[in-house]
Parts: sequence; structure tokens; C-alpha cells
Amino acid sequence: MAERRAILHSDQNSYYASVEMMLDPSLRGKAVAVCGATEERHGIILAKSEKAKKCGVKTGMVNWEARQLCPDLVMVQPHYDQYLKYSKLAQNIYQRYTDLIEPFGMDECWLDVTNSRWCGGDPMTIAEKIRRSIREELGLTVSIGVSFNKVYAKLGSDMKKPDAITEISPENYREKVWPLPASDMIYCGRATTAKLARCGIHTIGDIATTEPEFFQRLMGVNGLALWRYASGTDDSRVMHKDYVSPVKSIGHGITCVADLVNEEEVWKVILELSQDIGHRLRVHELAARGVEIWIRGNDLMGAQYRGHLPVLTQLPSEIAAGAFKLFRERYPWITKVRAVTVRATSLVPQATPDQLSLFVDTKRLERRERLQDAVEAVRDKYGKKALTYAVLLGDLKMPGDGRELVKMPGLMYS
Repeated sequence: MAERRAILHSDQNSYYASVEMMLDPSLRGKAVAVCGATEERHGIILAKSEKAKKCGVKTGMVNWEARQLCPDLVMVQPHYDQYLKYSKLAQNIYQRYTDLIEPFGMDECWLDVTNSRWCGGDPMTIAEKIRRSIREELGLTVSIGVSFNKVYAKLGSDMKKPDAITEISPENYREKVWPLPASDMIYCGRATTAKLARCGIHTIGDIATTEPEFFQRLMGVNGLALWRYASGTDDSRVMHKDYVSPVKSIGHGITCVADLVNEEEVWKVILELSQDIGHRLRVHELAARGVEIWIRGNDLMGAQYRGHLPVLTQLPSEIAAGAFKLFRERYPWITKVRAVTVRATSLVPQATPDQLSLFVDTKRLERRERLQDAVEAVRDKYGKKALTYAVLLGDLKMPGDGRELVKMPGLMYS
């Protein structure tokens, strides 16, 4: 009989705010919010302490609105270099017990400790050792979920906060998990929750006790995955700490320090983001056939648009042009723009032959590719800002505080 898997999900509590309070003890005990553009009226809340949360302050809320809810709110600017530093220090602690460590963003990790009894004890003992080590060595707190799969482990880490451990076992998951709202489960976002509610499905138990074929008809393969997550049958593995997922797309996104109010401002941000995408395509020796753009308005609602590129390319200018075309054709301008992400998709090796259209100016394309080769050579030697477009020299409303280095959550690996 195979040994029951032991999966932990460690979630550092109010991470950005906790690091700020640890670095500056004068902030302890206060309502603290980490904010973008604290000197500007339109900055937004990036993270908040437990005390601020109790006042109704929420991530993504505009600064002035948060101040109305919590007049004593202390707003501090983010220090991403410190967040990255303490994220790595926490992972060093996890590595005392296993090398199967899969980050889910900067402040969350899954750990597979199935075979770690020899170095740490049973799963609950290991979780307690990690919780204590994070508190004593880093001055931070974590909530840890202990379970037999990744989905339930993450649910466990959300159940008790801060500084707590929750176990969800094969014996108790129906009582602990199934009564929870469907929206508590990973990848069950606002749109999916609304779709399920229209079908009379409101809890995780409702999903688990409905025939999987129904979800396949409703949402395809994603529906089947949702059913596995709810029913406790998902067996997604925790990847090794050195695992690098295959590159299926390359993107770059940013939350702006102030709203973008017209197409010219959006174009500048798209062009700047595309510089990084083109460079990374070269590093990975890939080229893109498609482009995708994700836009979030200042009402925090997002929209995603996809399209094909006229040529197989690595050129930042071609990627930017394709993304901006999608934006102009599809974005309704109901609200101003707060965040932009550009992604190169349908990637293939750069040497892949491409069937060009009769309407493509191949000589012009070759000139631009040679020019980009020269630009990359200069940037490699003197830095990525050594050469840039003149239009990008002004105020782009983009932050320069290192937040682009933060790895955001991705999909679980199977």
C-alpha cells in the first residue's frame, strides 16, 4: 500500500506589511498598509496588516479610500529587495526538511514532506518546527496547511491566521472543506463562482458531489480539474526547488503608479514592457506567433485579449504593435487603465521557418532585426537603459522600485 502523501502549504502572513513592521519596530501594533505612490492620491494598497484589515482596508483599494476607512492608517512604500530577501531566507528553512519546494508567488510555498520523517518527524511536527523557525529566525509568522494534496493544504493555510497550523486529513476533509464557499478554492475566481452559482452550486461540497461529466460539459478540462480539486482526488505533484517549467509564453506586466488616461500613455507602457519580452525571447532562442494583452481598469476589473502576429518575431516593436492593435480594437474605455500585461504566445524555436505574407515588407523587417541586434549588443555591454526609444524618456507612470522582479503565482504543475 502506497504511503499517504504529506503536503504542506506555508503562507507568510500579511507578508509585505509584516516585513515592513519587522524592519521598523515603531510600526508594530499599528494599522499599516504598503502602498504604491503614497504621495499620490491615486496610489493603491498593495498589502495591509491584520489591524488594517479589521478596519476594512483591502488590497487594491485606492489610498484615499483606505484612509477614510482607517484614519490612523500608516502608509509605507514597498521595499521589494527586502521581500525577495526574506522569501529566500524562508525557503532556506524549508530546505532543512525537503527539496520538493514549489513556490506559489513570493510568500507561499508547497512542500512535499512525505519522505521527511527521518529528518523532521511526522508532518504536523515538521509544520510546527517551520512555524517556530520562521518566527524566531526571521521575525515573521506563517500559517501552514497540512494535508494529503496541494489544494487541501492551501485551503488549510487559509483557515487559521496568523501564526497557525491546520490539518485536513482523509478522515475530516468532508467536515472541514466541503461546507466552504466554492470561491475559497484555488482557481475558482469571480467569473467561475458566478457561473457555478447560476447552476445552483455554491460550496466546495456542491462541486464534489456533482457528477464530473457536468463540469466537463460546462467548462471543459478546467471543469474536470475543478471537480478533482473539490473532491480531494487531485494528485498534482510538488516540484523540485530547482525545477524550471517549460517556456510556453513570455510576458511582463505592471501596476502603474497612476491611471493611464489615453491611448498614448497606454502605448508607451506597452512599448516599454515589450522591450523586456523581446530580450527574454532572444535569451530563450524563441520567437512568437501570437500576442496577448491583459488590462485592468481602476475599478479593478480585468479584461484579456488575444491575437496573432503578422510575422514570427522576437522584435519588441512588432510585439508592442500587435498588443496595441488589440487594445485599440477591443478596450471599451469604460474606465481608466490601472495595470497592463503584455505576453508573447505561441512560442516556437527562433529558427523555425515562417510562411510570410505577400504584404510583409521583408527587407524592412530584416533591417529592423539587424538594428535590434545592434541595440541588444549595446544594452548587454552598457545596461538595458543605454539605448531606448525617445518616446520612453518621459513619465511613463511606471514604478521603478523593483516590483517587476517579484515572481507572481502561476499554475500548479501536474
